[in-house]
Amino acid sequence: MTTVTVQLPDPGAPRPDDPPPRPRLLHLGPGQSADFGRGAPRDPVAVPLRDPGVSRRAGLITAAEDYWRLSNFSRTSTYVVENLEGAGEYVKVPPGRLGAPVPFEFSRVVLPSAAGSAHFKVFAPQHTYLTGEPGPDQGEPTTSPFSLDPTSKYFLVLLALCEPRLRSPSSAAVPGVGDVVERLRPLESCRDLTRSAANYHIDYLASAKLRLRDGGGDAEPGGKREALVAFAVRFDLVREEHLGLLPPRSRH
Repeated sequence: MTTVTVQLPDPGAPRPDDPPPRPRLLHLGPGQSADFGRGAPRDPVAVPLRDPGVSRRAGLITAAEDYWRLSNFSRTSTYVVENLEGAGEYVKVPPGRLGAPVPFEFSRVVLPSAAGSAHFKVFAPQHTYLTGEPGPDQGEPTTSPFSLDPTSKYFLVLLALCEPRLRSPSSAAVPGVGDVVERLRPLESCRDLTRSAANYHIDYLASAKLRLRDGGGDAEPGGKREALVAFAVRFDLVREEHLGLLPPRSRH
């Protein structure tokens, strides 16, 4: 049973007239491993990285039941595993670390190299999730810590704030209040939205809905908006699927 798939790096740049190469895949089952690095003529590796700055045997991937582990054989370089589906999440695997568990389903392993960075992708789509109904009720029901209504105006304000981060996880920009108002104004429900009303919704989110500590950074300009975005994206309170609630973006 395959639980982890590694997309091998392209062996070289294709010629202009060549068709796009098909991805080369390496499939691993539970307990199976694949080493990666520069390799050597008499000692090849399963995942070759053609860069002189990468060790001949830089590390090891080991498939588990529904996740995978990464070992870093370097004595000096830290490797980074990026979550390709997240909002900029990543884990660092320091030099000499063995068997570091990676929880992401779609990942990119990045190694420092002479060319800037060497990388390859790892897919672990067989994650296990709870199914069916919960067991019999015992005692008081659990209250949701963050109850947000996607049909509400405050949710649209939060979504507009988070939009740049959702579309590009590396984006550090957080829209200003005026930007939020202009972004939402094409919606029928937001035709009368003003800056003061948007600020009210931001205060309401920070103090009542998400209950950010210290009001979410009142001391610095924009601190509350930045805290809201960081918190909402981190806990998946707004997700890429919610972007359809916003009006189409202008093409100019």
